[in-house]
Amino acid sequence: MPTTRTNIDFTTPLGATPTASGVTFRLWAPLAQQIFILTGASLQAAEQPGFSPSRDDAMFALSDGTWGALVPGIGEGASYRFWVVGSGSTGFKRDPRARELSFIPAYPNCDCLVRDATTYPWHDQDFRTPEFNELIQYQIHIGVYYATDEVGNDKRRRIGKFLDLLDRVAYLRDLGINAVQLLPIQEFSSPTSRGYNGVDLFSPEMDYQVPDAELGRYLTMANALLAASGKAPLTLTQLRPGPNQLKCVVDIFHLNGIAILFDLVFNHAGPGFNDQSMWFLDRQPTGDDNRSLYFTNVDWVSGRVFAFWKQDVRRFLIDNALQCLAEYHIDGMRYDEVTVIDNNGGGGFCQELSAAVRSLNPRAIQIAEYWRDDRATAVRAVPSGLGFDAAWSDRLRDAIRAAIGQVSGGRAAFVDMEALARAFDTPAGFDAAWRVVNYIEDHDTVADGRQRRIASLADPSNSRSWFASSRARVAAGLLFAARGIPMLFMGQEILEDKQWSDYVFGRPDLLIAWDDLKTNKIMQDFLRFCRDLVALRRAQPAFRSESLRVSTRNNVDRIITVHRWIEGVGQDILVVANLRETNWFGYRIGFPNAGPWRELFNSDFYENLPNPNTAGNIGRVMTETIPWDGMQYSAAITLPANGFIVFAC
Repeated sequence: MPTTRTNIDFTTPLGATPTASGVTFRLWAPLAQQIFILTGASLQAAEQPGFSPSRDDAMFALSDGTWGALVPGIGEGASYRFWVVGSGSTGFKRDPRARELSFIPAYPNCDCLVRDATTYPWHDQDFRTPEFNELIQYQIHIGVYYATDEVGNDKRRRIGKFLDLLDRVAYLRDLGINAVQLLPIQEFSSPTSRGYNGVDLFSPEMDYQVPDAELGRYLTMANALLAASGKAPLTLTQLRPGPNQLKCVVDIFHLNGIAILFDLVFNHAGPGFNDQSMWFLDRQPTGDDNRSLYFTNVDWVSGRVFAFWKQDVRRFLIDNALQCLAEYHIDGMRYDEVTVIDNNGGGGFCQELSAAVRSLNPRAIQIAEYWRDDRATAVRAVPSGLGFDAAWSDRLRDAIRAAIGQVSGGRAAFVDMEALARAFDTPAGFDAAWRVVNYIEDHDTVADGRQRRIASLADPSNSRSWFASSRARVAAGLLFAARGIPMLFMGQEILEDKQWSDYVFGRPDLLIAWDDLKTNKIMQDFLRFCRDLVALRRAQPAFRSESLRVSTRNNVDRIITVHRWIEGVGQDILVVANLRETNWFGYRIGFPNAGPWRELFNSDFYENLPNPNTAGNIGRVMTETIPWDGMQYSAAITLPANGFIVFAC
């Protein structure tokens, strides 16, 4: 086999790229003294004491601070690592752009694997990403969503895998959401993690991959789902690589009408650096973290903030986002803690990032987590803003959670419906309401040791009581009545009452209660409620419009009315919520148009579904010419206790 390395030019991609002549390798390490690319026998020899690389393994220094070489005779699946000689140390380094890492040797002393990004046979050519204002998101942590603390009698502990999501395709499709936002899936250093300590950003998390011994049953599942969509089957070889397992999930979700968003962490990397990681990649003397090539000495969540002022660092991160779009066909991204980036000189990087992603795929939504006082900076156009499409908002989340917490205090407790009403206003500076992502539960809010999940918040003494389920229904109804993009957190749709943690081993109390769902009617009824609520949101165009006003806000009566419509068209919707513990009979509210108005949805119907004693209006109400709540017409209606009704003209 020929092994002679040859030089490459500046047009060669960074990382490892298979070609017809072999594999090109290119690495940015401007202050390294010498770099060798080790494959095959050289890689095995390097594990022995006293190893010294051969000149035949050397890479060529290019004038832009990168090193490169074409290695003939190798290709897809080949193992490799860099051997870097620097002024501070000498030894192995993993490729920061490696598309996959090996299981043997084990992490962190693992090899990088050459992967051809074109080996997965995509089937999703006809999928079209939903419009931004039509998105209904569902947030998932891969490791926890399908985790088990014991299996049968062998007490085998197991975190969820990418391909486990295939078992939830029908479930999520039936739930009606049209976008899944995955918590970070890039390789992190620990066996379990929320994912915000990534180190090898171009490689999918190893612990989320299915080993060969278990892959057969997943192949059967994948091919059954492909067949159901009239698509050609996969082979075991096509499904075996870790990147292809994640691609298969995206592919099949697309075939079922569900977009996929990645959570990208560009504000920092680590903790979990080790001697072979990108930390001090060109092996400068340690001691001053500002010499670590990619990073600064600024700490964030025990990791290090990227050196955004370096063009090559910005290029690395932007290339990672573009890789996710091009190679994984994702439909958007949520950027973690953009505030940290902006606070550390990365505002210009954000502008470059948002422009590059939009240039490659303008239909891919870019969502920022941004917590500065001027939240609109995240979505404001360049040059005054960062140029992202949307941003998370805690405004409605905090108001809904506050109201639900207040009503749990009992009949005499004060409930600030005025504050709740104000939270429906679009945050200052946002030029469109769809730019706001609203939620009442997410991976931060209801993490272990933080705030209660909504069922437990609604009734701290019994999260399966009528108080808990009815108030949780109101909370969800208010979320979906609001403008913007609504998001559910995994388990919220089944009235999950436990906080969550990525570390589930030995903590079955933190697992999602999928087994309970099989027998617990309260949870089953709540799931049916959520399915119908999502369907209502998708069926009524007014919910996706920019028009909203809160016409009723009564602290004493605990009533709030949200009016939605399409400007110049109509199709008006009224969502009337009652947080009182008893039914209201003959409660007058304003209507914008003369009746009759249909009762489209009644949350009380889902209490012990089908509730034979649903408090409602027998399907419709007739308005009277009595002005009320600033409207020309009104009607005296029945409202269920701790419930809401949706009317449409």
